[in-house]
Amino acid sequence: MTTLAAPAPALAPRRAWLADLPVLLVAVVWGGSYLAAKGITTTHTVIAVLVLRFALVLPVLVIAGWSRLRALSAAQLRGAGALGLVLGGIFLLETYGVVHTSATNAGLIISLTMIFTPLAESAVRRTAPSPAFLGAAAVSVAGVVLLTQGAGFTAPGLGDLLILGAALARTLHVLLMARIKAVQDADPLSLTTVQLGSAVLVFAVLATLPGTGSSPWAAAADFGVAQWAGLAFLSVFCTLFAFFVQMWAVRRTSPSRVSLLLGTEPLWAAAAGIAIGGEHLGAVGAAGVVLVLAGTAWGRRAVA
Repeated sequence: MTTLAAPAPALAPRRAWLADLPVLLVAVVWGGSYLAAKGITTTHTVIAVLVLRFALVLPVLVIAGWSRLRALSAAQLRGAGALGLVLGGIFLLETYGVVHTSATNAGLIISLTMIFTPLAESAVRRTAPSPAFLGAAAVSVAGVVLLTQGAGFTAPGLGDLLILGAALARTLHVLLMARIKAVQDADPLSLTTVQLGSAVLVFAVLATLPGTGSSPWAAAADFGVAQWAGLAFLSVFCTLFAFFVQMWAVRRTSPSRVSLLLGTEPLWAAAAGIAIGGEHLGAVGAAGVVLVLAGTAWGRRAVA
């Protein structure tokens, strides 16, 4: 069995924070994506919104990085294309899941990525995760549970299972970015462009099939100013910025460290709900915030 690429060397504390902050910003915008997605997506517009979300940024990327894009080798194109297929699966599972379940359940279940990633990484390396990391992850997950219990955790349904699948797909994507040797030294912007192009192709093909809901053009025609603003947020920040940062950060830290920082996503989802959606946190939710922050800080030190 082949192993993961050698982990990045340990960084000095200041340099570690410089690598961590962009990843933390990804968690912030992804936290806000639940509210944005719910504002513009219905059961019948999932595929249409995904086509629009990705297609908005793709032409800009192609034009801006055309010379570097042409320099990619066939192996690099194949590797980035494979990552794009996984990326497409993540968004299909996550978007359909959010439509079919509550934001509470989605936030709790997707956070399991920070458990799946180090366990999968350890399985590939045939090593055991450190007790400190497992303890930090447990504290973080306990915090997520407390944070999301205000709305109640209902019995698992279709949407919950789809979000669970998205968490597993996220883990696969993070590991593959560190594992596929062909993409290790390639230009990150070009690789991101190929990934998004591959995902758009998947969504465009699905949009032509009967029974997949409204066409992208019909959905776009029904959008108002607020819907277009939400779509722009999802496209520019939650898609382009987020995956460029992931590909940049995984080369400088480790898949487990990236996953742990992204595991604060439910915290930022709650913050967006309070500040924009008018939700309120009680004492239990506040305790969850403390545990998520403490677990993340502990885990960062454990995988440094």
